[in-house]
Amino acid sequence: MTDAPLFGSTRNAWDATRTSGGSSGGAAASIAAGIAPLAIATDGGGSTRIPAACNGVVGLKQSLGVVPHSQVQDAFGNYTYVTPTTRNVADTALMLQAMTGAHGSDPWSLGVPAQRYFDALQPAGDLRGKRILCCATPAGRPISADVATAFEAALATLRSMGADLEEMSGDGYDVEPLWRVINHTSWRGRFAPLAAAHADQLSPSLLQQLALAEHVDGVAFQQAMFARTALFRKVQAQMETHDFIFTPTLSRTALPIDQDLFGSIEIDGETFAEVRPNWFPWTMPFNLTGHPAISLPCGAGRDGLPIGMQLVGRFREDMQLLQAAASFEATHRPANALPILAF
Repeated sequence: MTDAPLFGSTRNAWDATRTSGGSSGGAAASIAAGIAPLAIATDGGGSTRIPAACNGVVGLKQSLGVVPHSQVQDAFGNYTYVTPTTRNVADTALMLQAMTGAHGSDPWSLGVPAQRYFDALQPAGDLRGKRILCCATPAGRPISADVATAFEAALATLRSMGADLEEMSGDGYDVEPLWRVINHTSWRGRFAPLAAAHADQLSPSLLQQLALAEHVDGVAFQQAMFARTALFRKVQAQMETHDFIFTPTLSRTALPIDQDLFGSIEIDGETFAEVRPNWFPWTMPFNLTGHPAISLPCGAGRDGLPIGMQLVGRFREDMQLLQAAASFEATHRPANALPILAF
């Protein structure tokens, strides 16, 4: 939610009563508001793509190892990414081109050559011959009517561009419990001593996440890592016969600014018990598998706030993902691309 004791809440660029998303909400809001042309974000479960969708900008989570991560403490088990956030796909490609390249601090980056993502981009292309799996929501998870309508409109655009669409079952993608074990144990390993010494200076949501990992034992963690491998193999198998996966980025537009991360979430008048699995179920899987995923602006809801869609590519085929994203953007670019700011 980009809400911290030091700076307070970072508000949505379109509506100050709504969240900018998180955790890199400041990056996306500043890009949408015209404060900066590009920004660095970080993504451990959707923290680039969620704010991008909330603020109507482009948020890429590249393949694992394409941008070296020199600060992560568990480099071999890494699921977090340092990413670009920009207003359009071309700027994302240019920024990624500057960021990519192997570095000895990150084993996943070794042997991954730097690529000229921007120089090779051809945004006027179509998607003829491309096979795309699509799914609105994992089984049993909600989606707002606005997002469902925007999703169908985006699918129509993909068809008009020559893509071959196939509906995908969402079975096996509802992975928040798996992600939680891996993420929260990592955070507890990093921040438990800090929390013990300075709990009064840390956000309540961070302390609650640390507490959730208190009783996760080594066997449960290892089982989560086994499940992570199984998820990777599932996606790999699907990508053997398809080029991309297409989903909504979020199940509804930006939440209220005072939303509690551990509170309930309201979608079209119905209340659901948890935020993460019901608001951004589609972002977490690809942090765990390492496949590249990009959130693209796809219109707005009845509340006037942006809606984003996520396109996922094959592992380490980031150039192909950016090419498809740029072509889709050129065809399906929303009319209300940027907010009108009132001062």
